[in-house]
Amino acid sequence: MNALSPALDLAPALVVLPGPRAGAADAERAESLRAPDARDLFERGPVLVAHAAMTARRLALHPPQRSPRTFDALELFAFVRPAKFCAPSAAGLAQTLGLPEPKGAPAQARALRQACLLLLEELARTPQPNREEALAQAETLARGGWAWGAAVISALRSAPVGNAFRGSGLDVWSRIAEWEDQAPPGEAGSRPIAGPEAAQRLSELLHRAGLDEARPSQAEFASEAAYAFQPRDKEGEPRMMLAEAGTGIGKTMGYLAPASLWAEANGPAVWVSTYTRALQRQIERESHAIYPDEKTRARKAVVRKGRENYLCLLNLQDAVNAAQLGNGDLVGLTLAARWARASRDGDMTGGDFPAWLPTLFGLPTPMQASAANLVDRRGECVHAGCPHYRTCFVEKAIRGSRRADLVIANHALVLTQAAFDGARAARGSKADSETAHLKRLVFDEGHHLFEAADSAFSAAISGAEAAELRRWLRGPEGRGRRGRGLEARLMDVLGDADEAKRALLAALHAAAALPGEGWSGRIAPATGEVNPIGAIESFLVAVLEQLRARAAPSEVGMECAARPALDLVRDTAREAAAALARIEAPLLALARHLEDLLDAEAATLGPSERARIEGALRGLDRRARMTLPAWRSMLRAIDEDAEDDPDFVDWFDATFLYGRVVDAACRRHWVDPTEPLTNAVIAPAHGVLVTSATLADPGLDDPFALAEMRTGAARLPDRPKTLKLASPFDYAANARAFVVTDVGKDDPRQVAAAMRELFLAAGGGGLGLFTAIRRLRAVHERIAAPLADKGLALYAQHVDALEVGALVDIFRAEEDACLLGTDAVRDGVDVPGRSLRLLVFDRVPWPRPDILHKARRVRFGGKGYDDSIARGRIAQAFGRLIRRADDKGVFVMLDAAAPTRLFSSLPPGVEIQRMGLVEAIEATAEFLKTDEPGVAPPEG
Repeated sequence: MNALSPALDLAPALVVLPGPRAGAADAERAESLRAPDARDLFERGPVLVAHAAMTARRLALHPPQRSPRTFDALELFAFVRPAKFCAPSAAGLAQTLGLPEPKGAPAQARALRQACLLLLEELARTPQPNREEALAQAETLARGGWAWGAAVISALRSAPVGNAFRGSGLDVWSRIAEWEDQAPPGEAGSRPIAGPEAAQRLSELLHRAGLDEARPSQAEFASEAAYAFQPRDKEGEPRMMLAEAGTGIGKTMGYLAPASLWAEANGPAVWVSTYTRALQRQIERESHAIYPDEKTRARKAVVRKGRENYLCLLNLQDAVNAAQLGNGDLVGLTLAARWARASRDGDMTGGDFPAWLPTLFGLPTPMQASAANLVDRRGECVHAGCPHYRTCFVEKAIRGSRRADLVIANHALVLTQAAFDGARAARGSKADSETAHLKRLVFDEGHHLFEAADSAFSAAISGAEAAELRRWLRGPEGRGRRGRGLEARLMDVLGDADEAKRALLAALHAAAALPGEGWSGRIAPATGEVNPIGAIESFLVAVLEQLRARAAPSEVGMECAARPALDLVRDTAREAAAALARIEAPLLALARHLEDLLDAEAATLGPSERARIEGALRGLDRRARMTLPAWRSMLRAIDEDAEDDPDFVDWFDATFLYGRVVDAACRRHWVDPTEPLTNAVIAPAHGVLVTSATLADPGLDDPFALAEMRTGAARLPDRPKTLKLASPFDYAANARAFVVTDVGKDDPRQVAAAMRELFLAAGGGGLGLFTAIRRLRAVHERIAAPLADKGLALYAQHVDALEVGALVDIFRAEEDACLLGTDAVRDGVDVPGRSLRLLVFDRVPWPRPDILHKARRVRFGGKGYDDSIARGRIAQAFGRLIRRADDKGVFVMLDAAAPTRLFSSLPPGVEIQRMGLVEAIEATAEFLKTDEPGVAPPEG
């Protein structure tokens, strides 16, 4: 069947590879195009592309507006397969649809047209969620000028259509299943899980997954991990275990075996916490072996994230209504609505929402703004007062976590929620406390636990944070921004509570001292004089004065110690603290009135009013009892010019964007954040397993000493149980590690030339890791064109207009592509096979010697602390290279000064060889060559 519209029949398929002189191809001509011809083809249309904004960028054109003559295949994919994965490129589309990977621009252009035909045929056969709803949405889009409108309608009408769907079909919130509350699960039991039981469960899970029996090291891991699922003997002394399991052990299934046994026997849940979103989804996928039935798995294994990750249906409704009146991106919002209907859990960051969808038509666009406004980032939720409360994705996730066997969360959520619940418990409130169930915890990616605690238990007074507080209190102010202030959320439920109303209005009046619209331009204007409004803006202006006097600007900003402070800083800090006190006092009074209202009106308050008050109290607790007191404490210390507290580091910093200041902040961090981590999370638990592929440090006399310190284990009365299992891979045969001795790491031209020739020697599949964005961009500028001339696509974080996950998806899908990135790429890459066969560091990844790190270096061991961090980063990066037994990979460090001691964390069998660049290039090409160029060795 050919359901293409006549317009599309005339539209050539255009693919442009990345790079200034990248190849472009027109599928109709089956040939490469010169850049001027490709630009002309793209601009005049009609044209078929994959990712219009990225195509425009590669052709050095301005990002396009959505046009009825630009057929973006990714939009069609999002319509036909909502909530399904696809790497955002022609090659990614082809592979998702079962086509072989097309190599080169002409082949990709042909595959792009074939992919669109397949998608339209699929839509004609099996439209989701049904033919009538999809048709109503397509007709709405066609009236809005969507390029795919006619083709999609033709495909949907190729089979009989039932009763016409009333309306536009965009009111998907009315067709999403509601959640149902259940009785509280009660306290968890204490039945122990024995090692043999765990090993037996592992064997069963592997059999269900269709895998061979457990490897000896995996079975040992499962058996030993059962230690964390034994009853504790004393309050404050959990069964804690630190377990390093090298790549290939299968630690995820190894700990899921005893965890699932414990949850079944005791309940209500084991919380598995990760650092990256990718691992959250990976763990959820591996839970299929425990719960093969999809409906059972949805109940038993719940992915849990912070509120700001989930779609807000009320925001979606507002945005859709505005778009239908011409004020918004109707196409993007319709595709988002179709996703919401199909999504498992409404997770827009790392879930099944296509991260590339808002980026299809450049930056910024209405769809970009719409996507950001579709989640609750401003704490404006009205909870039970919302018409979509019963279908709310966040409420579903919270309730699901309370009755699940496995809650798959992330470090940020677990630690920030624990800090919040701890503060509420300190004043006697335990209502709705998720962390009351944190009895058994598994911290995967445990080497990041220290950094997560550092973020969760810190405080910062910045322009952005203070403006966010103002928005939460006062709602939108000018520019037609949508939102709900505290008055709109509460006034109608306060009734005759006059004192509560007066407290509310006093807080709103005092909040005028917080930064308002345009604050950034007032404290750091591009031209002219500063013009701060209010005490907080004045304080930030003074902070910038001290920074300019005492700090040297860097690529991303500048920082200096908070004390001794300038007189101007001290004076404005005093005034800012007083302004915050005038906000805090009435908020606390309002909170007390609301608590009294819940008590006094218990017999008459309806469920909706009660839930709204409780939701407001949660917000007040967070801001009036946690944030504002912390801010005032910081400001008071600056005003008094007190001596530094040995447990904390206070400093000022400014954030740059495109060379100008966009924000300033006063920050306070714990020198050792494991103190609050232990108090809030580790000590109250009954069992804690911390695991990672790089937890121990072989460079220390006691390999687990640093891990104990950085996880809070060192603060417990007894040492934790430790386990170290080496990877089963044959690294001596499958990996090489080189330190290049004749490249000047400070010369971007030399680094670029080295990386270019190494990528070419490997035939692609190269990942370049940088410790500075500036150097990454400089190298990208020099090597993109030469690589493209040889048929190798180069993608780059901070250059390409895609988030890291989407770039990694493309890199994984295109076997010979190359990618440049920073530490976010190092931590988030999981690319088995030949797509990643070469990893190149531009220099040793030493920790940045900022004010906070220098304080920790003094506390935790001086230069040895720096070495341990660098060793861990190198080991983590190397672990990305070999992901399965038949992988082959080369690790290269372009830093002749790299000390040999930093490589002791590499797997046994990997020997560092120091050599010149020419020799490294030859060795890389020889080691990675295959019998057939570009063809990977068979698996197995």
